[in-house]
Amino acid sequence: MVYLLFVLGFVFLIKGADVLVNGASAIGRRFRISEMVIGLTIVSFGTSLPELLVTTMASINGQAELGLGNILGSNIANVLIILGIAALIRPLPIPRDTYFIEIPFSILAALLLGFLANANIFYTGQNAIGRGEGGIMLYFFFLFMVYIFVVARRKKTEDEAPIVGQPLIKSVLLIIVGVIALYFGGGWVVDGATHIALLFGISESVIGLTIVAVGTSLPELVTSAVAAYKNNTDMAVGNAIGSNIFNILWILGFTSILTPIPFNDHSNQDILMVLISTSALIMAVLIGKKPRISRWEGAIFMLIYCGYLYSLIQR
Repeated sequence: MVYLLFVLGFVFLIKGADVLVNGASAIGRRFRISEMVIGLTIVSFGTSLPELLVTTMASINGQAELGLGNILGSNIANVLIILGIAALIRPLPIPRDTYFIEIPFSILAALLLGFLANANIFYTGQNAIGRGEGGIMLYFFFLFMVYIFVVARRKKTEDEAPIVGQPLIKSVLLIIVGVIALYFGGGWVVDGATHIALLFGISESVIGLTIVAVGTSLPELVTSAVAAYKNNTDMAVGNAIGSNIFNILWILGFTSILTPIPFNDHSNQDILMVLISTSALIMAVLIGKKPRISRWEGAIFMLIYCGYLYSLIQR
């Protein structure tokens, strides 16, 4: 039964991503909201549901190491695998606001997590992310949402009427159906992959950083790949970057308020890898003639991720 759901999960992921992109794009066109803003909000929130579920349940069930590994591993996969594959499908232009604001904000989120966790160890001797740190992360998440609201209003064309396409209720229903399909599909894939991994004796931390992280990132992967294929490249980029911000500031912030999340030395190495992967995204834009991620840079992203997996095995 586990293996049947594992296969069925991929079907739900692919179809759910397709439906979610269609619904989100329709809402964006109707209200003249840019694809980037839609990707940073509706799509990012929807595709981050598996991370929220896995991290919260893992922490409540005393498997917080698995939950933290899931978030950090997902953020690494979001840049190196998701944007790498999306760039292979179609080169991804990087808008100016994304390069100067959203990407640096995602770096700030990772730095904030590392600072709060290590500062807590220094001052209290507790290697955990507690309620105070969670509250600070949620505050920064609130600031990010305020920024998104301002950007959405600024980018609207004041003298244009809304573009009427399919009925609004249909767009909303498509988003809901897409999110539900991604939710169940991601859960089934993760359960199946974890079951297979445990048969081979793979440790909990490695499962969290690799199989569960990639599994819960499958909604982002499929959604960004579908968005790139449909030439909604801004949505593909916004989905990956927005999910990284959601994962740290919203999911870890919310989870650590429910229950403290243990933090160890290995987690610092994984935070460093999050910073390296995001910095590679910035370098890709700087090196190219145009502000975009080209196909060969997408291939390099995936090679970097393979190197990271090798280092995990060695560790």
